[in-house]
Amino acid sequence: MKRIHIGLDVQDLAKSVRFYTDLFGAPPTLEKSDYAKWLLDDPRVNFSISSRCRFEQDVHFGIQVENTEELNEVTERLQQAGREVLEEPGTVCCYHQSDKTWTLDPNNVRWETFHTHGETSQFGAESKELETMREGGKCCS
Repeated sequence: MKRIHIGLDVQDLAKSVRFYTDLFGAPPTLEKSDYAKWLLDDPRVNFSISSRCRFEQDVHFGIQVENTEELNEVTERLQQAGREVLEEPGTVCCYHQSDKTWTLDPNNVRWETFHTHGETSQFGAESKELETMREGGKCCS
């Protein structure tokens, strides 16, 4: 079963954690000094916030999948839609080890599809390719 992902960059993590904890009626599933994530079943969403802002009010969306087969299925759909797809197997991002694919929708909104294998103690770093995609997708930057 797939889960929608929303990732926001926020200016004040503590204030945002309080707000989203109240909104969702639950504390974060994972909380670090610069990151918080809620894995909710109602609504079925992976919602994360980070204070590592490089771009003002940055947002991206995604689909979290449960296995490699689902990741391949969604990646194929993105390719059939004629969108450029960046594949990132074995990446470390947001304190997790994941296989990912990224694309931009027709409005330059970033979408990721990912299968998470486990947690790490590191936030991770963007690949140069993803950084280029992110910068290229920003409107009015």
